[in-house]
Amino acid sequence: MDNIRQALERARAVSPGDAGQKSRAASNPPRPQVGADSGIGGSVNAPSQEIALDAKHLESKRIIAHDDTDPRSKPFDMLRTQVLQSMDQKKWKIVGVTSPTPGCGKTVTAVNLALSIARQPERSVFLVDLDLQKPNVASCMGLACESGVVSVLEGRTSLSSAIIQARVGQYRLLTLPTESSTSNSSTWMASRAMSTMLQEIQKDYQSHIIIVDLPPMLSSDDVLAVLPQLDCVLLVAAVGKSKVAEIDECNRHLASMPVVRFVLNKVPKLNAQYYSPYGSRS
Repeated sequence: MDNIRQALERARAVSPGDAGQKSRAASNPPRPQVGADSGIGGSVNAPSQEIALDAKHLESKRIIAHDDTDPRSKPFDMLRTQVLQSMDQKKWKIVGVTSPTPGCGKTVTAVNLALSIARQPERSVFLVDLDLQKPNVASCMGLACESGVVSVLEGRTSLSSAIIQARVGQYRLLTLPTESSTSNSSTWMASRAMSTMLQEIQKDYQSHIIIVDLPPMLSSDDVLAVLPQLDCVLLVAAVGKSKVAEIDECNRHLASMPVVRFVLNKVPKLNAQYYSPYGSRS
């Protein structure tokens, strides 16, 4: 908990021009299309559809990490490096992204982190939307989808049929959106169908880093139900939005779960960055 308190204090004290000073844009050679976990070249589990993302739409949703020339992508690159180093060290493959309450920017963080990872030549990434009550990954990415997590859980669609390979420029990532909200999210999150789906993703896409956009932790018991299926959690809070008491409560819920990174969002604009990534608790 001390590192979270220190992060809050440091965010208030950050001086202009500090954003992104510690990260550099790496060169990114063209990458071949990556399917499921067969290495390069795809497999029988390769997604049935590829969709080109619209850069203007991404910009309107504050999704910018696909562009390594955009200085706003640098904090996400720094976050990417920190998260991947921690996950590689522990051999973790699946990370959940959550926040204490709505409005902290967890989905924007999850999508930007995924796109930043997708820019690395030797990495593959799979983004899953498990915010079943208020899914937002498809909206952020500009995806129109008729099937997704809900139809997979209900047995109406196969996992491979629901996965979309999204492309922006020369970079690609896999995504499993939630196509529509559902009121019985707690039941689904704790269901055998959810456990089976996540196990299948990890089995079929072993070479991928799997990022799961979760609901806000304090809005329901949805996150608690799915925590046993994850390796670690990235917690997103927001200056002026998140209260210390809410972060304390999240910390209690996550007492037995490694927190790979704490991200402080919505720092003052004069700092010229979207996010400030701070320490981990493993």
